[in-house]
Amino acid sequence: MEVNPPKQEHLLALKVMRLTKPTLFTNIPVTCEEKDLPGDLFNQLMRDDPSTVNGAEILMLGEMLTLPQNFGNIFLGETFSSYISVHNDSNQVVKDILVKADLQTSSQRLNLSASNAAVAELKPDCCIDDVIHHEVKEIGTHILVCAVSYTTQGGEKMYFRKFFKFQVLKPLDVKTKFYNAESDLSSVTDEVFLEAQIQNITTSPMFMEKVSLEPSIMYNVTELNSVTQAGECVSTFGSRGYLQPMDTRQYLYCLKPKKEFAEKAGIIKGVTVIGKLDIVWKTNLGERGRLQTSQLQRMAPGYGDVRLSLEAIPDTVNLEEPFRITCKITNCSERTMDLVLEMCNTNSIHWCGISGRQLGKLHPSSSLCLALTLLSSVQGLQSISGLRLTDTFLKRTYEYDDIAQVCVVSSAVEVEA
Repeated sequence: MEVNPPKQEHLLALKVMRLTKPTLFTNIPVTCEEKDLPGDLFNQLMRDDPSTVNGAEILMLGEMLTLPQNFGNIFLGETFSSYISVHNDSNQVVKDILVKADLQTSSQRLNLSASNAAVAELKPDCCIDDVIHHEVKEIGTHILVCAVSYTTQGGEKMYFRKFFKFQVLKPLDVKTKFYNAESDLSSVTDEVFLEAQIQNITTSPMFMEKVSLEPSIMYNVTELNSVTQAGECVSTFGSRGYLQPMDTRQYLYCLKPKKEFAEKAGIIKGVTVIGKLDIVWKTNLGERGRLQTSQLQRMAPGYGDVRLSLEAIPDTVNLEEPFRITCKITNCSERTMDLVLEMCNTNSIHWCGISGRQLGKLHPSSSLCLALTLLSSVQGLQSISGLRLTDTFLKRTYEYDDIAQVCVVSSAVEVEA
């Protein structure tokens, strides 16, 4: 859309055209049955049409390219290219011609001119050409402002501008989800799984060239979007990386805190920066687009003042036979605690040992391991509950239920008669 001020007689003419790649020509087939009046006339005309594909004349396929007939759509992450031409329509020499192109967005004004130096003179029927490129990084209304200043033979300084307005659309809808999981039973750090859902919201298919996660300095990342088949790494999305309009694809990444950060903090707390997604795609005849998300942030799981984690636990135990588990207690607070351990029996799980024993002082970010013995009186999948930790300094009790589950099976052996 072009919005211009009132016209004024100028010696120079300005033309601005967007540079885009051509598209495949599609013809609209007109056919009929042989028993109809035209007979085979329509089919013969389509066979003679040089724009149709031999053997597929009625499928609206073309083998010829057509130049763009309109401005088209511009999507965030694509490169906007424009051809600017200033032509001397007069019969006199024009001097000191300066052509300036600025792109006005909702937040900034960018100078896109290749050169800010003035051209000494421009003879009649001659022109000044320039091509500008800009990677679009904002959604919404953009205005290309082209300004031309020059001096006539009589020494009069002239100036005019033209405005070209266009909209930048959103090509992809990106949604992210975080999942927390313990990396292993002997570690106090947590793995973070990031699921990225990417949807193509344009009207044409995309070739997804790259979707990667650039982690922050606190994490190492492992991509989980490929499998090994016959010794080769194969994408989970198959050999074709096309994403059809309105289709969604899910990418998965695993992040692990680096050793130096995990050791320094004990556990990573609060809001942490995970990293950013880098997405590269191609459309139509190879037009390239790229998007980078803002820094993704994750709220670390809150463990309170005291964290209880399991170091070892059996998957299956025998009915009414003692089994052992190993727990790790970590002081997540910034103060020293004096802890007392209490064990409360449930209907199915019974603790073996002395309840109310002193664990001693536990300094901030320090841990201690406990080996505990239990016994189950009920078969099936049973939940381990009933641990209580009391800080004698503050008289505060921390309750831990549904710590884990074990499968309890019968240990009886059938005896043949």
